[in-house]
Amino acid sequence: MANVGSIDRTIRFVVGLLLVVFPFVPQSAALLAGWGNWAYAVPVIGLVMLATAVFRFCPAYTLFGVRTCETGR
Repeated sequence: MANVGSIDRTIRFVVGLLLVVFPFVPQSAALLAGWGNWAYAVPVIGLVMLATAVFRFCPAYTLFGVRTCETGR
């Protein structure tokens, strides 16, 4: 059962990919240096966004009754 539409899916994929790569770019890693263990949350959030884009299912959307995909699917 899909509840993530194509535009939403594309945005989630791009932002998720950026968040996963962000800590490994030297300039941005310096920004996260002061975050301590919270810096690990950035790629984890990116992985969650990538997973919801790949599986076209967002558990939070189910909780709030949101559906961004076409009704025909």
